[in-house]
Amino acid sequence: MKRTLHTAGALLAAGGLLATSACGGSSGNESGGKTTVTVMTWESNATNQLIDKALAGFNDPDITVKRIDTPNGNYGDKLASLTQAKKLPDLFWCGNDTELQYTGQGLLTDWSDRLSGSGSGDFTTSSFVPTAMKNWKTADGKIGGVPSLMNTYGIWYDIDAFKAAGIPVPTAGWTWDEMYAAADKLHKKGAKYGLVADAMTALDGPFSASLYSLSAGGAPFADSVHQPTEVTADATYTEGVGKLVAGIKSGAVAPPGYDISSQQSLFAAGEIPMLWSGQWLAAGFLTDKPKIEYGFAPLPQVDKAATLYDAVGICTPSYTKNADATFKVLSYLDSTVWTKVLPDSPVAVPAYTAAQDAYFDALDKAGLTTVASTVKADLDAPLTQGVRFTTQWASQSNDLITAYWPDILQGKKPLSDLQTMIDKINDVIKSNG
Repeated sequence: MKRTLHTAGALLAAGGLLATSACGGSSGNESGGKTTVTVMTWESNATNQLIDKALAGFNDPDITVKRIDTPNGNYGDKLASLTQAKKLPDLFWCGNDTELQYTGQGLLTDWSDRLSGSGSGDFTTSSFVPTAMKNWKTADGKIGGVPSLMNTYGIWYDIDAFKAAGIPVPTAGWTWDEMYAAADKLHKKGAKYGLVADAMTALDGPFSASLYSLSAGGAPFADSVHQPTEVTADATYTEGVGKLVAGIKSGAVAPPGYDISSQQSLFAAGEIPMLWSGQWLAAGFLTDKPKIEYGFAPLPQVDKAATLYDAVGICTPSYTKNADATFKVLSYLDSTVWTKVLPDSPVAVPAYTAAQDAYFDALDKAGLTTVASTVKADLDAPLTQGVRFTTQWASQSNDLITAYWPDILQGKKPLSDLQTMIDKINDVIKSNG
């Protein structure tokens, strides 16, 4: 499970080859007449072994399931090469942006009719978390894949560090001001940075920073990440960004460009007292056993709870040879495999609601009560913002964010340049509308 898969933009060029000449195929027939359905994941070796074990329980005399080995650290490159070669497997792990863009280009099998209820049993659109399924539909109602696992976001905190600094640990309902005050105090107590929050300082930062505005009753950064008509930086949004700038200037918050490659291990070693990240770290902590006592709290708020939404899933190329067999395996993966995998590797909550108990039971069994409560709070949050644009022109807006956002946060450009960035992104939206 990954927080995001930033491969969609890079894959579009390769995907364009398929748009004009989608041919060949992935699933096929063995000599015995059985259909082989191929599957490719981005999971770790340990999780893949659990998936293999669960898939062994798939019983259909006419179907064989074969998982394709893929290095999870190089998944994007593998996916790009298979896309270009028109040899995508029948089922492959994909991000929401990849699914929407590929579906829009006609590169994926549209499952909307099967998911409507006709001949699908209990595997229908209503079987999923509504927000997740809604965001996997294109504007014209096509669904080129199904959401499988949902990323939820919060603040991992070092209980020992908070106690040493005399600060109450974060709880649901805590405020942005409390978060920044805690980061400042932790920094002054000796932490290099009190808070590491690359979600706000990196490329997706303007979307994450939008939660401050949303929670306070202001406008979100983007009115939609799928079909945006405008982006906005109103007074409330600007106020929130100003507080982030102040936190970075004081040294309480890690600046843009901070190396995040080892942030999980640094947190586990007690060197980062607060880390903005996702629920997926829990599975690693269960294995690696951090030296600290830790917890996971919902993201801060001003008035109402607000959070980010993001679901990864499973896609199917338009040229799959046996759609019936592929859909059967897809249904089994989302409805049954996770119930067998998550008890040993609770990486994320399933979007398929009937499979969620396996995830929460695993967290409860491991004593990760704050993780369970925060994930549930995220699923119930009344206000949400997508983590990034999923449009085909997203790279254009990303270039503008890269040109302005880091410099604004570090004081190299004035806060007023937020509006300049906004105006330029709106020009991109208009030109692609």
